[in-house]
Amino acid sequence: MVASQRLYSIDRLRGLVIILMALDHVRDFFSPTPFWPEDVSQTTPEWFFTRWITHLCAPLFILLAGTSAFLREQKVGKIAMSHYLATRGLMLVILEVTIISFSWQLSTTPIVFLQVIWAIGVSMIVLAALIHLPNWAIAIFAFGQIVLHNLLDQLNQGDMGFAYASLHFSAYFPWHSSGWGAFVAYPLIPWMGVMAVGYLLGNWMIQASNERQKKLVWTGVACIVIFLILRAVNLYGDPVPWSEQERGPVYTLLSFLNLAKYPPSLLYLLITIGPGLLLLRWFEKVPPVGDSVLLLFGRHPLFFYLIHIPIIHLLAMAYAHFTWGEMPSLFGAQPYFPPGYEASLLRLYLAWISILILLWAACHYWDQYQQKKRLVRR
Repeated sequence: MVASQRLYSIDRLRGLVIILMALDHVRDFFSPTPFWPEDVSQTTPEWFFTRWITHLCAPLFILLAGTSAFLREQKVGKIAMSHYLATRGLMLVILEVTIISFSWQLSTTPIVFLQVIWAIGVSMIVLAALIHLPNWAIAIFAFGQIVLHNLLDQLNQGDMGFAYASLHFSAYFPWHSSGWGAFVAYPLIPWMGVMAVGYLLGNWMIQASNERQKKLVWTGVACIVIFLILRAVNLYGDPVPWSEQERGPVYTLLSFLNLAKYPPSLLYLLITIGPGLLLLRWFEKVPPVGDSVLLLFGRHPLFFYLIHIPIIHLLAMAYAHFTWGEMPSLFGAQPYFPPGYEASLLRLYLAWISILILLWAACHYWDQYQQKKRLVRR
């Protein structure tokens, strides 16, 4: 029964993360804003928190990937798990630079987007080697990346080259005069460390439920408290300090919460992973009744990811051409907004809910198909 609850909690949290991820991507296509939603000088609290809540997605998605790797290893052993991680990671990188990059653009634009799936794929390949090390060595690797990587921020000056950018600097890099190039959206440091932490977290998930839940709560609270202290003193942990805003105390709060994601700062990870651990504990305590949507999405994260971008993109194109005659876009050299276009939170949330219903139907069909395949194999 404990194992069942544990798996439910991981699937439910992953399902919640996926739903929030869809919100962010629907915003990209259905209601892009002429300002960054995190830009405290231009945003509103509604736009800010619509974007901010989706910050939970990447850290928890990658953390849980590491945890799932540990739990799978308990069944198959280290050698088989190492092989699985390496091959699965390579497959994810290939998917990122082919199908997923094309889905974002739906054109022959020769730009490769290196985003969260690339970061997960490479992190899996690295984890394939790390799992053969003792836990203390894995912890040092993770600690070094997550806690110390902001020391590299001062090196982000000028053209550091693609190799460095892929590790710690978000930027576009042309490969050829014809326009081929890569946009590094998710530098690998500290995402590799986040997955390593998730792997270590797996050790807690096989412990007695009371002990595990205490550790999740105390660690989650500790992450939040450390975030509040470090952010308050503006000493270390994020490249952009917060400041008092002329627009009032609400916008000062937004400045306090506005954190670097590309790459994710130490403070960004503390305030996303901390609440994530509390949610994981909460999902363990609450019986999995009435949340079949979370469980369904959480069981099929890759299928969801592969289909949700083209579905959102195609539907947004159809809506935009019907409404304004052409598509607004943030993905070119300059943002473009057709005449008459205005960003709308109402349009964003209605589109998000409608698309989630469509994605639920697709995932339900896929789940039934997978269950039938398993029955045939038996």
